[in-house]
Amino acid sequence: MNTAYWIVAGLLALFYLYAGTLKVIRTRDRLRPMMAWVDRVPLPAVRALGAVELLGAVALVLPRLTGIAPVLAVVAAVGFVLLQAGAIAVHLTGEDRQIGLNVGLVAAAGATVWLASGW
Repeated sequence: MNTAYWIVAGLLALFYLYAGTLKVIRTRDRLRPMMAWVDRVPLPAVRALGAVELLGAVALVLPRLTGIAPVLAVVAAVGFVLLQAGAIAVHLTGEDRQIGLNVGLVAAAGATVWLASGW
């Protein structure tokens, strides 16, 4: 189970490190080709979302790696499930109704919750 956690959580953390970094440093014009929803959300909210993704990615890995407050990994994974549930809602209410990636991320975050909590 431990190896499975590190594989799933590591991939999830890499994805969110990448996506969060893009949201924090790129302009709206450079984000638009890959994230059509950025025009409907204020830029400070996009930046805040990127910061949350970066912190969540760190929280998936660091607590379990150090053994300090490993429950934070479960909290981060639950947070990513909720984040993607909100992302699915944003995509379905907008013009781009492509939610395949979001559904996959919900599944990966859900698996991470299960693996981290030991259910």
